[in-house]
Amino acid sequence: MPPAGGGRQHPRKPAAPRKQAPQARGSLGRAVGSMAIATLISRITGFLWKVMLTAALAIGVRNDSFTIANTMPNIVFELLMGGVLASVVVPLLVRSQDDPDGGLAYTQRLLTVGLTLLGVGTVVATAAAPLITKLYVDDSTGKANPELVTAFAYLLLPQIFFYGLFALLTAILNAKQVFGPTAWAPVVNNLVVMATIGIYAIVPGEISLDPVKMGDVKLLVLGIGVTAGIVVQSLMLLPALRRIGFKFRWNWGLDSRFKEFGGLALWIIGYVAVSQVGWTISTRVLTAGDEGGAAIYSNAWLLLQLPYGVIGVSLLTAIMPRLSRAAADGDDRKLIGDLSYASRLSAVILVPISAVLTVTGASIGVVLFSHGASNPAQATRLGESLAVSAFGLLPYALVMLQLRVFYAMKDARTPTLIMIVMTAVKIPLLYMCEGLLAPEHVVIGVMMVNSLSYVVGAVLGQVWLWLRLGHLKTKRVVGVTLFSVFAGGLGVAAGLVVAKMLGGVLPDAAKPRAMLSLVIEGIVAGAVSFGVLVVLKVDELKPVTAKITRLIRRR
Repeated sequence: MPPAGGGRQHPRKPAAPRKQAPQARGSLGRAVGSMAIATLISRITGFLWKVMLTAALAIGVRNDSFTIANTMPNIVFELLMGGVLASVVVPLLVRSQDDPDGGLAYTQRLLTVGLTLLGVGTVVATAAAPLITKLYVDDSTGKANPELVTAFAYLLLPQIFFYGLFALLTAILNAKQVFGPTAWAPVVNNLVVMATIGIYAIVPGEISLDPVKMGDVKLLVLGIGVTAGIVVQSLMLLPALRRIGFKFRWNWGLDSRFKEFGGLALWIIGYVAVSQVGWTISTRVLTAGDEGGAAIYSNAWLLLQLPYGVIGVSLLTAIMPRLSRAAADGDDRKLIGDLSYASRLSAVILVPISAVLTVTGASIGVVLFSHGASNPAQATRLGESLAVSAFGLLPYALVMLQLRVFYAMKDARTPTLIMIVMTAVKIPLLYMCEGLLAPEHVVIGVMMVNSLSYVVGAVLGQVWLWLRLGHLKTKRVVGVTLFSVFAGGLGVAAGLVVAKMLGGVLPDAAKPRAMLSLVIEGIVAGAVSFGVLVVLKVDELKPVTAKITRLIRRR
């Protein structure tokens, strides 16, 4: 198999060994740690507003309709330039810092082009809201209301511009190694949305379904309030830009490097388009199943991403400028070292968390989503969806990490090819879920298929990087991953044993029973999983265990 995406175009001297690797790794750990705190709060508050929304709307037609409409801005934004911004803009901005002006002119031109595309795309997408709705729902499903989806879409699609603005400003800050403001801004967004849902709850009446009224007060409160959260999130970054001395002005000049940007962008848009084919079919399968399938899937996926968002996103954000600099310098040794370290760190943290989610998934669903107007049976199904798909947490994180490595090397072709294979595996399995499973179990099947597709992607990505870069310290990565899987398996076994022992002891009431199960079984599964890794003396856990030991000794 020839190297995908081109290969190295010119010979280079091998990179000299870097003596500062341990120190660099320490700075990476500090950056990840500080962002993890902000991201944890962001994810928790984001999850809280999802819980509040479920309590206010219940899991049903209204929630499904809002969930699908609220996904549309993300989808259109990704198709326009979201994947490009997240993947290649930081590497290009890092490289532009070698310009005499530190990359200021290049950054201004990039921002000018980006804002223009976002503005035009937002107007077109909002006007085409009814057509976009038809891609995901129709009158035949009966599980989501197309008219209500369209009404919400008119209010939510303007988010596209502000998603893009936030992503552009985030890329500028991250290229300058500034991560804090971009991690905390989503917290403010979530607080705005929580206040919106609070107002929604006290406004009398409910959203009309027959007919759907665009002037419905509750509909307007929810749609405008959620969009306002994204607006505030974007504007929160402006003070940070002033602090680093960046001043924006419209710069319509052309830069020869935009040709390179355009080539990368086309492949990334292809990547996003292929991924959205899978998402579109998933949505249609979900809306053809039991009522509330789209909302259950959305919340279960959000839960599954919570640990990844705290650890994985923080790690990727901190490591992306390092990967980009190593690739720009032609330092394959450092590039491979960072990839290996990030992969091992992800394994020792995320696999034990997967074990906890596998054991406690059903309890989590009941504890979080059986409030207000919620249906307890659907809350249980949500938790079961989380439990059966938890194995996909590490593969998902590895795929996201591998994509960043490809993009740092200015190879946008390979990730698109990998996504094509993942989608080709995913689509027939999704239709099998619809055809073979009972309606109430379709969402569980879709979640499992989603995780399986990331297993395929992680294996493909590792093989392709090996063909591209050669030795990837694979033996060490596989060894740490196997240790982590072994420890996680023991954690799951211990949690299930405890669950069986507690079966006749716990109270009969659903919520207290689920709460006690969540706490006890979660602690046991987590303690056993991480404890086994400590006993096996896995190096990647040593910084954590050393810090805990120092805290204990101080007391």
